[in-house]
Amino acid sequence: MTKDKGLVYRNENAWKVLSDLIKNLKPSKVFIITDENTLVYCLPYFLAQNILKNTPEIITIPTGEINKNINTCQKVWESLSEKNADRDSLIVNLGGGVVTDLGGFVASTFNRGLSFINIPTSLLAMVDASVGGKNGVDLGHIKNQIGVIRLPEIVILDTEFLKTLPAKQITSGLAEMLKHGIIHSKEYWERIKNVDISNKLELDALIWDSIEIKKEIVEKDPFEKNLRKTLNYGHTLGHAIESYFLENPEKETLLHGEAIAVGIILATYISKESCGFSDETLFDISNSIFKFFPKQSFTEKDIKAIINLLVFDKKNRNGKVLFVLLEDIGRHKTNCMVSNDLIYKAFDYYKNF
Repeated sequence: MTKDKGLVYRNENAWKVLSDLIKNLKPSKVFIITDENTLVYCLPYFLAQNILKNTPEIITIPTGEINKNINTCQKVWESLSEKNADRDSLIVNLGGGVVTDLGGFVASTFNRGLSFINIPTSLLAMVDASVGGKNGVDLGHIKNQIGVIRLPEIVILDTEFLKTLPAKQITSGLAEMLKHGIIHSKEYWERIKNVDISNKLELDALIWDSIEIKKEIVEKDPFEKNLRKTLNYGHTLGHAIESYFLENPEKETLLHGEAIAVGIILATYISKESCGFSDETLFDISNSIFKFFPKQSFTEKDIKAIINLLVFDKKNRNGKVLFVLLEDIGRHKTNCMVSNDLIYKAFDYYKNF
């Protein structure tokens, strides 16, 4: 991670930093990418900051993970072209993880790369999607198969945007914060597992700490050679579950955090069986996650289909499915092979908890 890009600025100070940055960049045009929800609930608040001298161009994409694909990108690229975007244009991604992921990818590829800024409006985007420079889209129902690593100019964090979210979206973002606790330290885990999400001051402090945890990891390993893989804890199975529920018309689509919450419990059970992770801490993690997330049901057919999707995980090498596992909270092992039998046992543990 370069020192001068991708930095996160928060709350009141953030808007002044953004204003100064835009003055320095002197963009030929500013394009704001929103989805249908952030267009209504977040754009007015952003415009009220009076940062932009000229009226920006607004490009709105449909809401939802199902629209995070190349077809949507093509429409945005065409809009940029029709509205005369050039290499000195600036893109502002105002939205949740779908907007920041897709918008960053669009910016990174149009005219071989435009400057862009992320303004995450969901908890998930604040603590995960908008930080670290990963930009991309899904290939069919397979998560994040197409993308690049490229940092935004800056990330603007204003927790006022969280007031626009339904409770379910807040909880979805919490899954990534719980993961940060598990991979980082017992101290942060103890704090995050007991969070009162209605307490704004407490939540704001934990959000910032969660961003700092991710930022520290990304700076040490920007291209995911080793340490950054730990940010995928729970995601190998979690992404497969999310993809399966997305493509299956008989299933209600899961939010990212809902799928990752399942994946964390499964990965922690597998860690107990493979790496000596303690039963007591496994119980604590499972119990804590179930306080926030309802249990999902999986048939044997579902589990088989989910296992088949594991081949698309980006950590895989030479056809082998590789997991991130833990010996204890904050002590990780990467590139771990896991048998299908053990995955079935993990689902059995989840079902019967």
